[in-house]
Amino acid sequence: MTDLSIEQAAAALARGGVIVYPTEAVWGIGCDADNRAAVMRLLAIKQRPMDKGVILIAASVEQFDGLIDWPALADERAEAVRASWPGPNTWAVPATAAVPDWIRGDHNSVAVRVTAHPQARALCQAHGRPIVSTSANLAGHPPAFQRDQLDRAMLALSDGVCAGETGGLAAPTPIRLAATGEVLRA
Repeated sequence: MTDLSIEQAAAALARGGVIVYPTEAVWGIGCDADNRAAVMRLLAIKQRPMDKGVILIAASVEQFDGLIDWPALADERAEAVRASWPGPNTWAVPATAAVPDWIRGDHNSVAVRVTAHPQARALCQAHGRPIVSTSANLAGHPPAFQRDQLDRAMLALSDGVCAGETGGLAAPTPIRLAATGEVLRA
């Protein structure tokens, strides 16, 4: 499997590629969130149904402009979300009409995180906008915390791997409902 620099990975994303990269806890697989064909390819590689939706990661809150319906949240809830970033905190936030169903799935919300992981953050910065970030494992299988745990067949179907290490968290980032703080995934 080809190791990619951040610049090479961002170029692959711009071409509609699907790449594997380290995140806060596990290895992720991602693509350009605006590219329907790339998202469909990622879901096929992962064997994940579209109705579940996917997480988007970004380098800054500003990269989510136009995607998060901030006015739909109470001021204190919006502030709690913003205050948790950058960091390993994923939030299901109200989505604007600009978020397509291939990202939202069957939800009115979109799961988002401003990552603090150095490679993932640099990748989002180089790409210039949010990217899809889901664990790099077949649906229903355990996530890969170490590079040597990545599924070889999945790697073969991707366009390369960003070198690096995960952030060392013991579990994937929690997902919480922005409107209430309720934990959806511990």
